[in-house]
Amino acid sequence: MTTLSNKLPNLTRRILSSPPVRVLLLGFIMVVMMTLNTDVLISFAAEPIKAILHIIALAIAGFAVYLSFAHFIEQRVAFELSLPGMGREFGIGLLLGAGLYAACVIILMVLGIYRVDGFNTLSYMIPAIAMALSSSVYEELLFRGVLFSSVEKWFGSWAALVVSSLVFGLTHLINPQGTIEGALFIAVEAGILLAAAYILTRRLWLSIGFHMAWNYTQSAIFSGIVSGNDAQQGLIKSTIKGPDWLTGGSFGLESSVLALLLCTSTGIVMLVMASKRGIILPPIWKRVV
Repeated sequence: MTTLSNKLPNLTRRILSSPPVRVLLLGFIMVVMMTLNTDVLISFAAEPIKAILHIIALAIAGFAVYLSFAHFIEQRVAFELSLPGMGREFGIGLLLGAGLYAACVIILMVLGIYRVDGFNTLSYMIPAIAMALSSSVYEELLFRGVLFSSVEKWFGSWAALVVSSLVFGLTHLINPQGTIEGALFIAVEAGILLAAAYILTRRLWLSIGFHMAWNYTQSAIFSGIVSGNDAQQGLIKSTIKGPDWLTGGSFGLESSVLALLLCTSTGIVMLVMASKRGIILPPIWKRVV
């Protein structure tokens, strides 16, 4: 006869790994660690090298916590963070992120809205490294690794895409220049694209690479405002004058029609590819057992 003491550990493990509890428990840990990242960025704002080293350490800790939860609680291999193929997917993500943001700026240049006034020294490109590492790693672990995958487990890919995109976008309201419009733009353009990257590969490296390169290119190279945060000087000294629907106003280029069209289109292409491959997951009640 199986005793209650033998059942309890397995029962506890099943409860802890269930989608709602997983979001609350693992999600809470990720949020706490994201808060530590923010504290590091503020505390070492004048010492970018120290900030980078601390953020790298916290990123490693974040991966370790996520992998440990998968191993000890869920008793599974975290395929979404497996190393084979990581370099290719991460590299494609970097190219996509930098390329799409650069494309937005080039269009603004052609329209005479973005003007290059000169260049700063290369040292101006260093501080944004910590910010890009922090936001890409932890936001992808939280919003795609925890939230998306947990919702998808019960309600399918489309519901997970909607929920993770909305939550991801609305969290940007806490930024200094956060706006409802900017949050909704983020939810659509970035929420769809980043979720699509996860669905297409079933891994986090493509979305991490895109997220990292977009934020870094925006701040370190083009001196743009990142998601309603305070503007920082990067490599290019620039002047931006034009309507908010093209420049994004105080929220940054992410709140512009250009970013909305380019990023959303890229995300839709990925979703179409995923659909053709048959890897869109239906709700649990529609799955064939």
